[in-house]
Amino acid sequence: MEPANSIREQLTRYIDMNNMTLSRFSEVTGINTGTVSRILHGNRPISMSQLNAISAGMEVAEDHFFADYVEECFAFTVSIRRIKPFIIQSAELGRLDCIERVVHQLLDDVAYATELFEIAEQLFESNRRAAAAFLYRGVSEVEKYQHSERLAMCHYRLFLIELGKDLGDNARIATQFEPYVNRLDEADQLDALKHLIHVFVTLHDWKKVDKLAKEMVGLAEIQYNIQHQFKGKGYREKQSERPVYFYILYGWLVRSSVFEEYGDYAKALDFVSLYADGQNWVRENDEESKRILKQFGEWATANTYLYRLMAGEVNILSDYVEYISEHEGEIFMALRYIVKSANQFHTNIDYILDRFKEYIPLRNYKTEFGEYDHAIMDEGYSQFLSDLAVYYLNKNRHDAIHLILEGLHFSIKINSDRNIITCMTLFEQYRDRADSVAKQEFKYLSSEVQRLNAKKSILISDSV
Repeated sequence: MEPANSIREQLTRYIDMNNMTLSRFSEVTGINTGTVSRILHGNRPISMSQLNAISAGMEVAEDHFFADYVEECFAFTVSIRRIKPFIIQSAELGRLDCIERVVHQLLDDVAYATELFEIAEQLFESNRRAAAAFLYRGVSEVEKYQHSERLAMCHYRLFLIELGKDLGDNARIATQFEPYVNRLDEADQLDALKHLIHVFVTLHDWKKVDKLAKEMVGLAEIQYNIQHQFKGKGYREKQSERPVYFYILYGWLVRSSVFEEYGDYAKALDFVSLYADGQNWVRENDEESKRILKQFGEWATANTYLYRLMAGEVNILSDYVEYISEHEGEIFMALRYIVKSANQFHTNIDYILDRFKEYIPLRNYKTEFGEYDHAIMDEGYSQFLSDLAVYYLNKNRHDAIHLILEGLHFSIKINSDRNIITCMTLFEQYRDRADSVAKQEFKYLSSEVQRLNAKKSILISDSV
């Protein structure tokens, strides 16, 4: 292919307009005079470092020549050593248009899929994820008929990149990715199952959540046994995000939550006893292990109070409140269930709501042990607002309607169908308590729901 001329034409014009010799331009840019001459005559490609030197010497923006450099990448013999720095620098400067063009042209030859995947991994690790997505999509497209681990990893990375606050989008993304989970390395499978569980928790698909949690526990138990069977014998497995035993404990925690949602609190407590007992079988004794076991121990204590409360033991409410008051990161989560139990058992919790009023609305996702999944917390907050509205409606509080509207607004923001329906139903049921301003706001929010539904319909039709 003939070398692209635009960069050379601009460079020649710049030298002529400024009455510069090649030696002078060489001094300005730090590029050897002979090299400048060969570049101008199209006898050699321009490297990325040379392009940066030319841009600096001409005092133009760092990405001034990037659109033209796409063609330069393919003007001589294609070289990943030349293209890789360009992709990475384009990612750093947000020139995704250039990355898209390079990937499209490069993947005319599927032999470059391996190198592009490796560059994508580098971008992913450096948090240039929007740029990495172009590479993962390109690789997955050319390898879509393969049943390789690399194809599965591309889909896994895209799943992680595309997850956001929109629960509807998350559901679509998770459903597209799920068939590839079993093709991943076992360590990546554990992490992938955890992320999938989080998505389906927000959708209240408890059957799917329980299925995935069982898979997680089963896989983690096998890996934990292998890990210790071959420990010290040269066995080197790929590392998951967390220690393998964490996924066993976490799977049991998830399954306890599933049975809590089913209203089977006795079964939920059975699983609590399993993840509370980790210190009796976890073999590691480092600081991380101690912290993780402490984390699950505290969750076990809090959830024991919670499940007993939800089962009708209202007399333990004060003990539960005192316990969670010493664990700030758990207060909002506890308030959700305290309000839910108050609605179920007609308990007066005004003093609790007043005591913890600074934790409403939800502002903090952090705990002593890390951060809660944001989508799960947001969906829980949306549900909490409607539950709190019901509590206030039962007490004839005037701010109940405001809470319904706040819940509806937040549910629309995160695209939570379940909570949108709950809030709209509540408002219609208690419309007679709303003033004209509230009714007007509800009318506006209803139109937003219609727009949201219209958008979903378009997405569904496009995918058919």
